[in-house]
Amino acid sequence: MTTNLHRDRTTWLVYLMLAFYAYCLNSFGPLTPFLRSELGISYAVASLHFTAFALGILGAGLGGPSVIERIGRWRALWLGAFGMSAGAVLLLVGVDPLVTIAASFLMGLIGSLILAVMPAALADRHGERRAIALSEANLLASVISTAAPLAIGWFARTALGWRPGLGLALLAPIALYFVFRGGSTGDGRATDVTAPRSTGSLPTRYWVFWAGLVLGVSIEFCMVFWSADFLETVRGLAKADAAQAVSLFLVGMIVGRLVGSRLVVRFDTRAVVIGSLLIAGLGFGVYWLVPGPIAALTGLLVTGLGVAGLYPLIMALAIEAAGPNVTQASARATLASGVAISILPLVLGRVADAVGIASAYGVVAALLVLTLVIIALARPRATA
Repeated sequence: MTTNLHRDRTTWLVYLMLAFYAYCLNSFGPLTPFLRSELGISYAVASLHFTAFALGILGAGLGGPSVIERIGRWRALWLGAFGMSAGAVLLLVGVDPLVTIAASFLMGLIGSLILAVMPAALADRHGERRAIALSEANLLASVISTAAPLAIGWFARTALGWRPGLGLALLAPIALYFVFRGGSTGDGRATDVTAPRSTGSLPTRYWVFWAGLVLGVSIEFCMVFWSADFLETVRGLAKADAAQAVSLFLVGMIVGRLVGSRLVVRFDTRAVVIGSLLIAGLGFGVYWLVPGPIAALTGLLVTGLGVAGLYPLIMALAIEAAGPNVTQASARATLASGVAISILPLVLGRVADAVGIASAYGVVAALLVLTLVIIALARPRATA
């Protein structure tokens, strides 16, 4: 694989669109306590905001291919961006939980068209270098998304309140439109309003990697959702310290995606995924099994380092396995994210209610093993 990745206007547009999506997604955690306080709702009702967003992702995964083929890839991308902004405005002005939960669903449903378009667009643009482009896109998204809790927390301390932390970000699609409108890569891709038609069902090898993608995303979100609680109740950190410590996992994700985008230049993508899983497994073992807060924090950082490459690189393997059906494959990969986010963290939480968070984290250990088995046993490309 050559190292030359031409990052043209189309590439940067897709990168920035994904970063915008990630910022909005990562705003839900820090803004939920403010919504709970203002609307006078319980923890369970507050959690429905993220559940609704995840259900919207599922809807985009199911209906995305039809929308993209009907209106074209690039119109779908802009629809996703402006739809995300419109839903978020409704969330910000809503004074009833039914309205804010519905707004969250719309954000996930329409906004996730960005997720449905992104892998196919980068795969078509960069061919065999798709893994590099997908890793870079997710690296930028990780960096930008870490600003969401910082911005919401900072504005919450001012007279303006927490809302500008999300509200100002909603201007991003307008800014991107004026920067990129009418732009072209020189080959017509940026202004192409059509999308390749599906040429049949997706191959079995794609669905093998799709299952790996579900498991990989599940690992990531189980760690993000529940690590603060584990650090507080099992490792003895103060609540505020445990919440802030989750940033170590996110830092590991950023570093891991930076390194992963370079490793796939020199090594087979599948081999890099297997290596990432081994690193994640080592880190998680230290985090979960070794007593003491220092070991837990170190393990959390290393786990993030390994988990970082799972989503973009398994995505690249799935898109490669799909052959010419990149639009359908890309949208179905969005469905994988929705399944993972809406189900597995909830399963871990239910298990934690029954046996405690320490024992419940065995769910993550099982997910790591299953993902490793799936990727290791996936048929080589030559026999696909």
